[in-house]
Amino acid sequence: MEALPEPVREKAIEIANALLEEGMDDGRAIRIAIAKAKEWAARRTLEID
Repeated sequence: MEALPEPVREKAIEIANALLEEGMDDGRAIRIAIAKAKEWAARRTLEID
């Protein structure tokens, strides 16, 4: 997640924490959170790379 811009990283952490609270395993939660945070950024035309 370190390579993500700050707003995207914060959103990914928020999503990952929610997934972890639901009982998802760490690796899967992180992968899904990063993908969803990038989608979130794209919808808001934020730079993700």
